[in-house]
Amino acid sequence: MTTTLNPSIIGQAEKHHTAILTRALSGTTLNEQRWITLNQALSADGPIERTAHIARVAHMTQWDPATIADAITALVEVGLLAESTNGLIETTEAGRAIVAQVRTASSKILTPAYGSVSAEDLAIAARVLTTITTRMSEELARA
Repeated sequence: MTTTLNPSIIGQAEKHHTAILTRALSGTTLNEQRWITLNQALSADGPIERTAHIARVAHMTQWDPATIADAITALVEVGLLAESTNGLIETTEAGRAIVAQVRTASSKILTPAYGSVSAEDLAIAARVLTTITTRMSEELARA
């Protein structure tokens, strides 16, 4: 019997990724919402408008924008993000350090796991999951 990609397999993979992230976040002040908000701010590669960042992360995660706004506020309060008077946010040196720490911790499990799959298969999986996610996003926007 051949196994095919289905919601159960995707869900199991997502749950395992979450467990790895939870382990990597242990001992930090970050939860999943704050982590993703901080990590995405760093990947913006410079200051980003707060409202644009909220919209971007909300679109990626399907979270309520208020959840992301709260995460930004909390990250500013602990000094992992800085916010200027004109509404731009930027990752601080402390924020960059904690992102590096979490990435290092999670890569200890993720690197061998992803390394056990060929680059070609990973590229196919990326295309498939991106297509499925795009389609679900379109359907959610219509609902």
